[in-house]
Amino acid sequence: MSDLRKEVSELEQKSATAARLFDIRRIIGGLFVVYGVIVTIAGINPSDADLKKAEGVHINLWTGLAMLVLGLLFLLWLKLRPMKTPSDAPAPADD
Repeated sequence: MSDLRKEVSELEQKSATAARLFDIRRIIGGLFVVYGVIVTIAGINPSDADLKKAEGVHINLWTGLAMLVLGLLFLLWLKLRPMKTPSDAPAPADD
């Protein structure tokens, strides 16, 4: 019975690790950071046509910076409040 408990414990640890790895905050934060960098780079030097279309506002620059901030906030949230593993279930009684 001890081997079974050990195996179950190992599987729970692997499951908790996989759950932390695929935490939705990590995925959303990473995507916003990547897209924010791309849009910010595109907005650094806009063409005259782009500025005219946006009525003089550097919309790509501001949107990219906002996406960067949002992505970094998601990643900060992940760092400050990591996902907790489920509490250990009570061990079954041996017969």
